[in-house]
Amino acid sequence: MKKVLAAGCIISIFIIACSKREAANTNEIQAVQPHYDTTAIDSFSAGATTVDIVRQIRMSSQKYQDSLKEAIKLEQEEKRITAELEKENKKKLEEEKKLKAKENTTTSTPKTD
Repeated sequence: MKKVLAAGCIISIFIIACSKREAANTNEIQAVQPHYDTTAIDSFSAGATTVDIVRQIRMSSQKYQDSLKEAIKLEQEEKRITAELEKENKKKLEEEKKLKAKENTTTSTPKTD
């Protein structure tokens, strides 16, 4: 009788232990599944980017636009300055040519004494 009782206890412990393992396996399967949504979101759709990131993008693009405008202004200023320098150089060259022409006409006329 003691042997039957001992065997019954061992069998009941074995059954209880096995039933707990099966419950643990179902939890592991649930744990493997992600706890977040895995559907693909288009990067241009609403909700794809946070408000802070959108604000940073807009600020950086405005800065970029401002820097482009400033670069264009600097380039136009440089073109204007070079054009003015070219005009001044042309005027100086024309004046020098006129002076040389006058000198040549005065030196080419013979003096009579």
